[in-house]
Amino acid sequence: MKASRLLSILMVLQTRGRSTASALARELEVSERTVLRDIDHLSAAGVPIWGERGRQGGLQLRPGWTTQLTGMTEDEASALLLAGMPGPATELGLGKAATSARLKLVASVPTPQRTSAATVAERLHIDPIDWYRTTDAAPHLRDVAAAVWRNQRIQVDYSSWRGRAHRELEPLGLVLKAGAWYLAARQTGQPEVRTYRLASMQSVSVTKATFKRPRGFNLAGFWAESARRFEADLRPMEATVLVSPRAMSWLLHARQRVTPLPHPPAGASTPPDWQCVSLGIESIEHGARQILSYGGEAIAIEPKALRKEVARLADVVQGRHRDG
Repeated sequence: MKASRLLSILMVLQTRGRSTASALARELEVSERTVLRDIDHLSAAGVPIWGERGRQGGLQLRPGWTTQLTGMTEDEASALLLAGMPGPATELGLGKAATSARLKLVASVPTPQRTSAATVAERLHIDPIDWYRTTDAAPHLRDVAAAVWRNQRIQVDYSSWRGRAHRELEPLGLVLKAGAWYLAARQTGQPEVRTYRLASMQSVSVTKATFKRPRGFNLAGFWAESARRFEADLRPMEATVLVSPRAMSWLLHARQRVTPLPHPPAGASTPPDWQCVSLGIESIEHGARQILSYGGEAIAIEPKALRKEVARLADVVQGRHRDG
């Protein structure tokens, strides 16, 4: 712990050029006295650290002196991929490791490029959560992550729309999608890999039993295919809709998948500047609610059942909002 702290102090001074003892104490979550004692140890080891008093003073290394001692711990190496995402790193219990890894990474680059590398965090911030949404509560994330790293089986009480079930899983990988954590895993003794939402895990127990990962398993490839199947199953129906330029801009801003159609169906009257598009919908009821949300800026064409449902709901809405 002390050696790691000494190295962190060295990396801070090498990266930033100057820092006060109080600032180092806050960053390392130790007392200022501990920092000063660590500075004495570094000086005794031959590290040329000197300080200046006053408002603009602080601790700094002798100009031109650097070290290439930037070895990373296992946690820091795991955190490196999340170094630009402090939220997920903290959720995984790697917040401090991510900060330390970032410091070492910046300190390891040549001086001319260091300024540019050090400003990345100041110029780029990643917020993985969509607008008007909150993060999933995933209280068992760290236990699951530990099992993923160590190839340990977990016992899980899992709730879904089918009900609650107890399962033993072999966790293969974690995915963060729009603020929600998902686990790619297979049930013990089963070859198929499935996706489990961590927020649906009511309890998690990490066992001592280990497992062998399936040969050739690729988490990114699995997730891409899983997401494609999920979206296809979520909106299995296609609706043909006429949309105004205003409605088209709403669809694009909502990142809705829209497929332009070259021609409207026979007999459909298209207003000037409107487009005919195909939209994926979950059901007739879902599609009718979505089209009504665009007011008079969208017209349902097909299927006929959708058009009838839009008209029926519109009559209901009008009747309930009529002055009376």
